[in-house]
Amino acid sequence: MSVIAIEGMDFYSYHGHFEEESIIGTRFKVDLYLHTDTSKAQTSDHLHDTVNYLEVYQCVKKQMETPSYLIEHVARRIVDAVLLRFESVEKVNLKLRKMNPPLGGQIESVSIELSQTR
Repeated sequence: MSVIAIEGMDFYSYHGHFEEESIIGTRFKVDLYLHTDTSKAQTSDHLHDTVNYLEVYQCVKKQMETPSYLIEHVARRIVDAVLLRFESVEKVNLKLRKMNPPLGGQIESVSIELSQTR
């Protein structure tokens, strides 16, 4: 079993409970860890024998483009979409960070981490 990491995906999205967040938006960062068997790709050197990173990114991007009130909801949608789309992935670990949240102080980020096994 291997872990494919796609880290630091950066999105400008419109997730948030407050009305201003749905109008102004903010930056989000996504780290995704895909547990999968890469042994065939290690010897074949063919993309079709592993998880295509571009397709994973597009899957995450699609979920980030759909506004939600809560980052918990966005995180669940991403994890579910990845597991649905990529049958070879046995487990997904995700960290979703909302950068500079409007909480009345200087805060770098708030985040949620989800882990789901098939």
